[in-house]
Amino acid sequence: MSDRLLPTSPGFWRSPLRGPWFTSVLGIVLLGGITVLFVTGLVSYAAYNPGLSPVNDKTPDKGLLGFYLFAWPTDPPWLYRLTQGVHVTLGIALIPVLLAKLWSVLPRLFTLPPVRSLAHALERISLLLLVGGALFEFTTGVLNVQLDYLFPGSFYPLHFYGAWVFFAAFLAHALLKTPTALRNLRHLRDEEGELVSPNPAPPTVSRRGALAFVGGGSLLLLATTAGRSFDGPLRATAVLAPHGGPEPGPGPGGFQINKTAASRGISTTETSDEAWRLVIEGPGRTVRLSRAELLQLPLHSAALPIACVEGWSTSDQWWRGVRLRDLAALVGYETGAAPDVMVESLQRHGSFRRAALRDNQVRDPRALLALFVNGEPLTPDHGYPARIIVPAAPGVLNTKWVARMTFGEL
Repeated sequence: MSDRLLPTSPGFWRSPLRGPWFTSVLGIVLLGGITVLFVTGLVSYAAYNPGLSPVNDKTPDKGLLGFYLFAWPTDPPWLYRLTQGVHVTLGIALIPVLLAKLWSVLPRLFTLPPVRSLAHALERISLLLLVGGALFEFTTGVLNVQLDYLFPGSFYPLHFYGAWVFFAAFLAHALLKTPTALRNLRHLRDEEGELVSPNPAPPTVSRRGALAFVGGGSLLLLATTAGRSFDGPLRATAVLAPHGGPEPGPGPGGFQINKTAASRGISTTETSDEAWRLVIEGPGRTVRLSRAELLQLPLHSAALPIACVEGWSTSDQWWRGVRLRDLAALVGYETGAAPDVMVESLQRHGSFRRAALRDNQVRDPRALLALFVNGEPLTPDHGYPARIIVPAAPGVLNTKWVARMTFGEL
């Protein structure tokens, strides 16, 4: 009986489900899933063009960790919608698998002696980083998706640096354990090892039944969150996501947003036709335009979605406004030589009050300073009197309530 009193005793852990085969199946699933999460996370962060300007870079001390950064393309226009949608939806769907995996190896955390050699000590430290990193990354990710910003700092650097710590430990663990896991998958019977209880309790469910339960949990989370990345009736299935369910209102402006005008201190006084002016600057030239004057310029339309870091996106909306490259031409740039641009909003607080766009984004004919959406003037919450809309750009770079645009090399 004494061998069942403490977690450090092998007899304390009596579940007949634990064993190398069960743990290995979960590990192989996580190996593929977390690799996809890591790649899509890095690719999606590159979408911010953090190397373009400090205002876009929320991880200014990343150093060599920024090796993967490249100029973010504008085609296909749904690229960020795809990469971030996969990243967030897959992360949520893997939660049951991760929890089951941690449960399956829990006895190892209590084995004695805690350190048997230097190599064993290094392995224990890597496991600590692996478990701690996994819990940290999944927890911060879920909180961000649910718009619960309960972080001791900015989500961006916390999640970014946490991902590198976690993935380094994960990669080391995978290199050590994957060959063993593959061998374990070929042997269901006669399991042995420290995960197998010496005195198992009577089984109430098979290992395959337990895996089906875990898989069912993942499918349930997938079904109740994935819809917010799609159009039409599927959005109503995303009952666990803040931007799931039906559209928030009727009419041309009845589609999802993160920031309201009121939450950012935007008053109707400063956005009125009498007060608001767009300031456009270039080398040696400044132009100030009212909304009425912008309406006299050539207007163009583009059907583009909005996609955000939380994984949600809208369907294609019909935007109409002035091309960014035409605004660059007003301050002296040729159409084919439009440069980078710094965009500033009327909002006075909150992240991405200023955002930088790269020259390829400015030159894209679908990149607009939008004045209308779906045939009607922008609503205050969608950025009236003018907002940026750029193909494939993260939502926060599609600046609302634009006040100033400065063209030139950043």
